[in-house]
This record gives sequence, structure tokens and C-alpha cells, in this order.
Amino acid sequence: MGESSALSRRRRLLSGLTAGSVLVAGVALWTSAYVKSPAQAAADAGPPAPDVLTAPVERRVLSDTVVTRGSVSASQTVDIIPSGIAVEGGLKPVVTKVMVRSGQTFPGGRVLVEVSGRPVFALRGSLPVYRDLKPGAHGDDVRQLQLALKDLGHSTGADSLGTFGPGTKRAVVALYEKIGYEPVTTDNSATDSARTEVKRARRELDRLEEKRADPGDVRYAREDLADAESALAKAEAVSGPMVPASEVVFLSGFPARVDSLNSKVGDPVGEKIATVSAGKLVIKGSLSLQDKGLVHPGQKAEVLSEVTGDELTGTVATVADAPTAPDAGTDAQEAGQTPEGYAVTVTPRSALPVRLAGQDVRLTVEAASSGRKVLVVPVSAISAGADSHTTVTVVDRSGARRRIEVRPGTSGDGYTMVTPVGGERLTAGDRVVVGVQHGAGAAQ
Repeated sequence: MGESSALSRRRRLLSGLTAGSVLVAGVALWTSAYVKSPAQAAADAGPPAPDVLTAPVERRVLSDTVVTRGSVSASQTVDIIPSGIAVEGGLKPVVTKVMVRSGQTFPGGRVLVEVSGRPVFALRGSLPVYRDLKPGAHGDDVRQLQLALKDLGHSTGADSLGTFGPGTKRAVVALYEKIGYEPVTTDNSATDSARTEVKRARRELDRLEEKRADPGDVRYAREDLADAESALAKAEAVSGPMVPASEVVFLSGFPARVDSLNSKVGDPVGEKIATVSAGKLVIKGSLSLQDKGLVHPGQKAEVLSEVTGDELTGTVATVADAPTAPDAGTDAQEAGQTPEGYAVTVTPRSALPVRLAGQDVRLTVEAASSGRKVLVVPVSAISAGADSHTTVTVVDRSGARRRIEVRPGTSGDGYTMVTPVGGERLTAGDRVVVGVQHGAGAAQ
């Protein structure tokens, strides 16, 4: 009896364990089929369906712009580099006075600096100095000097324009007296010799006339005196006060401006003492090779000074054909240039305020414009097929898509002008495909 009961309990336990194993196995099977880890769920899901990105077709005035930096400066800039200065004892010339400061404006006839006791002053004129202006000289540079002297109230008398005669000599003397210096004079040795010869010839004529010499001898003596007087007149015509090239700088207009001073009293004269400028203010900038092909003379330009807030308009005046690097030692960014850039000049439509002189500004050049409102799409909406046809894909409200062949036109600011071809219709407000975004909820 007891053995039978024990055997029965063992059979019930074995049956229970078997049923439990089956149940656990079933749960495990269900779990593996219907419950997944996050990693497995992501792996099984695969990539989401792609959604298109669209943008509206617009009607607008299309323009292409080029933005660069520029600096405001006068139309004429001149470096003062005194050369050919003669100093007693063979010493090197030095700066002995500085009469202006950087940023200062000055009138014509003003002494700017003094070098080894000699003045360097400015006069009105457009031709650069290339020689000493001496009595007897002829040319356009002499004419320029005469007009500049007259501007300052110093008459050149009866001298014809372009000829350095007696009247111009007197005007030069008057100019130097006004600025407080003695004028430099030409070498007078030839004049002194000619005067001595005149005295000799006159005495010889007087001697012959007193002793009632042969009329032939008297006639020859008179001819000798006339020749001597003619030689003296010629010598005097080319002697006297002069304007050395080292003492004058010609500027196109006044008041002019001192852009920079590179020397102080006691400094030896180097390559450049100062830089001055004159004329109307213009904007000078630089273009990259890519932008250079888009900018041409006559195009409209917007000028903005971030410092003063001034906004002005201008016109592209010149674009260089060859690249130029900024001067050595110059900060290219401050100068409104980039190394190996193409120089561009913009002329303002109205006079720039003097406060902008020397400032860095932003230039925005309208390189191209449709001139009127046209149908445009983003550049990314246009595609070209193997058949060379250019198309855009329009998506309607239901999501249906259709391709429309278009003819592209002016591009700018990320948009391209398009014209439907083949009788197709495309209007402002239509949405065109510009890209594909993976994931739901693409912006449209």
C-alpha cells in the first residue's frame, strides 16, 4: 500500500514537470516570434520610404549679384618720394620739418614736409612730375605749372602758355616768397660768361669809336657786340629761378588729403615720405577670377558702410584684365583686396561723404537682371535628361507627379528663370520637386 502511494506521487510529479517544460517551450517560441529587441526591430524595419521635398514656383524679378569688399579712396593717389636732392657735403637728405598730419586736408600751394631745408609743396595739375621745370623750358608740364601759379594769384605776365619765360620766373619767385623759401636757381656760369663777353665787346667798340678807327673795324666791333648781347639774352632766358622735381607734387584737385605719413623729423629720406590723394572719392575693390567674368563696366553697384550706416549707389567704372597682388606690407583685407585679385573701381552716383574716406565698405554688384517679373524655380528643381531636354517635376495636391519640359534662362540668388515649352503649363504657386528626404513628414 505504501509503495503504491509513493509510486503514484512520482508519476504525478513527472507528468507535471513534462507539462511545465512544454509550457515554457511554448512561451519561448511565442516570445521569439512576437517580441523583439529594439536593435532587431530597427534591423527588420529597413529604411523608410523616401519623401520628396518641394518648393513653390514663383514670379519675381531675378537678379544675380556679386558681393565683395572695397575701400573708399580718392581717384588720384600720389606717393611723395623726393629724389635728386642735392645736399652740401654729400650728406644724405633727411626730413627736417613735417607740416601736416595723417588724415588732414590741405589747399594748393601748401608745404607738406621739408627735406634738408627745402620745401615739398602741392600744386594743381594732372601730369606727374618727371623733370625739373627751368627757365626756357617748353611743354605741357610748363603749361600746368603756369596755370597752377595763376590759381594761387601769381601772374605769369606775357609768357605764352607752355613756355617758361620772364613772367613765369617772376611768378615762381613770388610763390617761393609766399611759402617762405628762396627759390633754387639754375647754374649761372654761362650767363656770367656771356655778360663778361658783352662788356668786352662794348669796350672794344667804344675804344674804336673814340680814336676814330677805320669804319670797317668799327662795323665789325658793332657786330661782335650784337652777337655777345644775343648770346647773353639766350643765356638769361634759360637761367634763373626754377622748380625742382623734388620740391613739387601735382594733384588733380583741392582740398587734397594726407592718407599716410611714413616719416618724422630726423628720418633719412627713404622710398616714400607720405601718401596724399585728391579728386572725387571712389571705391576700389577686388574680384576673384570667377566673379570677374560676371562684373562689367556700367553695372549697378550698392555700397554699404557698416561703420557709419551709409548706403549709396554707384556704377562699375573699370574692371582690370589682369590680376594684381596687394602692395607688400599691406593688409589685403583692410585694403579691400585679395591676393591675385582683379581690381574693380566703382564710381558713386553722387559725391561720397568725406567721412567715408579710407573706410572699408561692402560692394554688391548687380551682375545680371531679368528686368521684370519672370517665372522662376530653385536651381535644384531643374534636371537634364540624356536626351538633353531640361525638365522640372510638378507635384499636385494628390501627390501625383508630372514632368514638364522647360527652357532655362537667367540664374541668380539660387533661382533660374524657366519658360515651359511644348504647350505645357507652369504657373506661380505650383510645387516642383527640389530633392528627396528619407523619413516621414517631409516638409512641403
